[in-house]
Amino acid sequence: MSSSLRSAPIEPIKQKVLELIKSGSLPADGKLPTERVLSENFDVSRRSVRLALDSLEQQGLVWRKQGKGTFAGQPADPTADLAAKIAGETNALQVMEARLCIEPELAALCARRMGPDELARLRRLAQRQFESSGPEAIELWDGAFHRLIAQCARNRPLLTAFALLDKIRENPDWIRIRARARSEPSLEVSNCEHITIIEAIAAGDPDLARTAMRDHLTTRFDALRDEMGPSDSSWETELIDLDNGK
Repeated sequence: MSSSLRSAPIEPIKQKVLELIKSGSLPADGKLPTERVLSENFDVSRRSVRLALDSLEQQGLVWRKQGKGTFAGQPADPTADLAAKIAGETNALQVMEARLCIEPELAALCARRMGPDELARLRRLAQRQFESSGPEAIELWDGAFHRLIAQCARNRPLLTAFALLDKIRENPDWIRIRARARSEPSLEVSNCEHITIIEAIAAGDPDLARTAMRDHLTTRFDALRDEMGPSDSSWETELIDLDNGK
């Protein structure tokens, strides 16, 4: 293997790993091929593969277990079984209501606790989502953005609540609804709102971060309601009046 391959840039390798994850060819547990196999398949050095996986792990897109390997997504959470049960008893709009209760507080805590390196990662995730062109990639980076905020709030009970909602949101039908509710103008709005959240956290202002996150989720909530329409079965449950708090 040539020295040029040993110093291969990691971004193209990361994209190839993400394409592999999205291809649906991984086993049920999401285990990736070994670094050696990826190195051979991508024709790059194992060090380059390792650095690419390190970066993906920092972004919350893969996880590792010593002696077992690297896996797509996040490690299994004990909330998964509960999420599977609740998913059949709720709807996308109720999940958005719950997000509005939880995520603004996570953002407020982040304004107190997020470190400079984590903030830099958050900026990169927002940029990744904005630059993405397909619905799967947009969903991937948007999820990673909100997940990093939840993790950096450093509150285990709230993180567990977020993980539960995050798992429920994996419902394929709901993913398709969210994709339909996005448009090029709405993606530009979301990017601006993500930047507002980031700047509030960077300023160390919990109240501003809380408001910025709530405004962002309210925008998405309204878009989801418009996409689903009043005839959708999800309207069978009375919704929160966001303006009056009822």
